[in-house]
Amino acid sequence: MSTKPSKELDPIPNPYPHRDYEITIEAPEFTTLCPKTGQPDFGTITIRYRPGPYIIELKSLKLYLWSFRDEGHFHEEVSNLIADDFIKYAKPKYMELIGRYNVRGGISTNVRVEYVDGEIVR
Repeated sequence: MSTKPSKELDPIPNPYPHRDYEITIEAPEFTTLCPKTGQPDFGTITIRYRPGPYIIELKSLKLYLWSFRDEGHFHEEVSNLIADDFIKYAKPKYMELIGRYNVRGGISTNVRVEYVDGEIVR
């Protein structure tokens, strides 16, 4: 597997498709650039999901998240992009993504995206 940033996630067959269980992934070193200033924005991406037919291989997720490091995105945009791609590749039964972005200029941002029964609900 590559060690370069990638826009691809690696879905792996769910080893327990008959069981309803939950996975929580935290990425506390997420970085993207502010599209206005070009300065780095830091945050934590938390993904909580109930797998459907696939789980996501964690190194591919790490490389995927790394791919945003040199791109300019608003917090709301990048959180929704990550959620959309995760849903596309994992096809979860349920997924919640929370982007918690560090303080910049005295303001912090939290963005929550929730996917239930085949559609984004928040």
